[in-house]
Amino acid sequence: MADRQKTPGDIFAEILEDNEPMAMAWVTGGSGAPALSGLVKFYETPYGGTLIEAELFGLPDRLQTGASDFYGMHIHESGDCGDDFRNTGGHYNPYQTAHPQHSGDLLPLFSNQGYAWISFFDKRFTIPQILGRSVVIHQASDDFHSQPSGNSGEKIGCGVIRLVNKYDKKNLG
Repeated sequence: MADRQKTPGDIFAEILEDNEPMAMAWVTGGSGAPALSGLVKFYETPYGGTLIEAELFGLPDRLQTGASDFYGMHIHESGDCGDDFRNTGGHYNPYQTAHPQHSGDLLPLFSNQGYAWISFFDKRFTIPQILGRSVVIHQASDDFHSQPSGNSGEKIGCGVIRLVNKYDKKNLG
């Protein structure tokens, strides 16, 4: 086993286990899911791009009317989560690409009795590019083809992406 080279997955597991994220978004629910809360963490990697880890609680259970087991998760342009998330703007899309290839498109959440955990690598943005923007949780899964943003329904959760305290602007490169 000592001769085996580390894969990117091995490196990502070490990052999640040993390092603090560079940025985080504390997600809270709005009127559509008041019990929703959780944390989305953003880590630097040696491969460029960003490692994302999300853990959410209080997602509407599929046994509730109008709920499912899948929820859209996107990065939105604005970090204004006020007014029941109406001010978050559209998906973060700096290169004006079609959905689902734009930078704000993230993997959907799969809920198990209101709980979801996911971790994935995304090379379409760096952490400095998303600071001050928002992570938005939607009431339905992204359909991956409707334009411009996947028809994932009402915004039920939101959190502003903020730098973790140990980092400062001079460390952003």
